[in-house]
Amino acid sequence: MKILITGGSGFVGSNLANYLLNREHRVLAIGRSEPQHRFDHENYHFVAADTTRTGPWQKELENADAVVNLAGATIFRRWTEKYKKQIYDSRILTTRNVVDALPAGTNITLCSASGTGYYGSRGDDIVKEDERAGSDFLAGVSVDWEKEALRASAKGGRVAVMRFGVILGKNGGALAKLIPVFKMFIGGPLGDGNQWFPWLHLDDLMAAILFVLEHQEASGAFNFCAPNPVRNRDLAQALGEVLSRPSFMPAPAFMIRLVMGEFGDVFLGSQRTVPDKLLNHGFSFQYPDIRGALLDIGEG
Repeated sequence: MKILITGGSGFVGSNLANYLLNREHRVLAIGRSEPQHRFDHENYHFVAADTTRTGPWQKELENADAVVNLAGATIFRRWTEKYKKQIYDSRILTTRNVVDALPAGTNITLCSASGTGYYGSRGDDIVKEDERAGSDFLAGVSVDWEKEALRASAKGGRVAVMRFGVILGKNGGALAKLIPVFKMFIGGPLGDGNQWFPWLHLDDLMAAILFVLEHQEASGAFNFCAPNPVRNRDLAQALGEVLSRPSFMPAPAFMIRLVMGEFGDVFLGSQRTVPDKLLNHGFSFQYPDIRGALLDIGEG
């Protein structure tokens, strides 16, 4: 397949490009700047573009068999009103521009990122893909993000919405942001530690994306998270073991909100999401448990 990746210079996008090239797919990556590790491969091409703006990059969609839409500003930093607009626009405008550029009558597959933030904080509820949306900022972003992607079905495309949990991988991504936070608070659960944490190993993410691309019957929303979510206190304990640091000193919720502002609620919210549809379609996880995932990443 010829697969176009928006957000192709980011952590997930560049890893996905490498994963697909190793499986003999052709990759066109689009991003604001080239990946740090440029791929010297005959089946790889990179286009530098701001995908929140219309432009010549949209012509590339006409020849793609599939699109993996990953573009979006990181949520792992303090949110000002200006930055919240950047979070929103980077996702919604890119997705709108992608779908607008698809030819009418297309049979393209669009795998478009979203987040488990779609559900809001849900306590101990087990959250499958048919659950309602939440009402906070990230839920609102996710609802609008998905709405833009699903417009592609009206043009004949197959749309799969990927509601990502927190992606854990080597040399970047969410773990690179979580570890300093963990160390900043000495090490231990955040808040009362009872909140559920949806996560996914990077290797399983790559495999799940290709799985959905290759299975024509797969469409609609999918929870891209491991089958065994963990409570924050269990994550802290596992991370402490891998980092050889104490993990018993909790950080009070008020302190997290004081330091991080509204973004702190990302760590304090609870989402016990499960990948019901991936499992029902027959996908098998290489890293279903948090300790095995963190040990693999720590050894890398």
